[in-house]
Amino acid sequence: MHLLSTASAAVGRGLLAGLAGTAAMTVSSTLEARLRGRGPSSAPADAAAVVLGVRPEGEDGGLFGTLVHWGYGTGWGAVRGLLGAAGLRGIPATGAHLAVVLGGEQVVLPATGISGPTWTWSSEEIALDLLHHSVYTVVTGVVYEALDRTS
Repeated sequence: MHLLSTASAAVGRGLLAGLAGTAAMTVSSTLEARLRGRGPSSAPADAAAVVLGVRPEGEDGGLFGTLVHWGYGTGWGAVRGLLGAAGLRGIPATGAHLAVVLGGEQVVLPATGISGPTWTWSSEEIALDLLHHSVYTVVTGVVYEALDRTS
């Protein structure tokens, strides 16, 4: 029972950390989009729509995209919590978290037809994707470690 309570507490801390990481990624991607003069990414919402078999449009599409963005990022924080529960800390945990998040993206987006595999992307798009996901995992990791120290 101790293992279950330890893991569930770590997942809870991970979810809170994932929320903070999502906020940081939102800031980084919003700034980058404004600097490049592009709209927000719809890839996560588009993939979720395919998986769920829905077609949100208009205001519903915007709300759906927002909910998917925050839910997806917060949810990936649970993985950071499980890494912490397994004893992985600091930079190795952040690197593993980044690898899992990017790996998930590279499976889901091509499988849903939202984008091609990474090797079909431009080097600029790969770099920006890595930047935003690095912001997410670093902030998630820092917040997780802070929450873990105080528990």
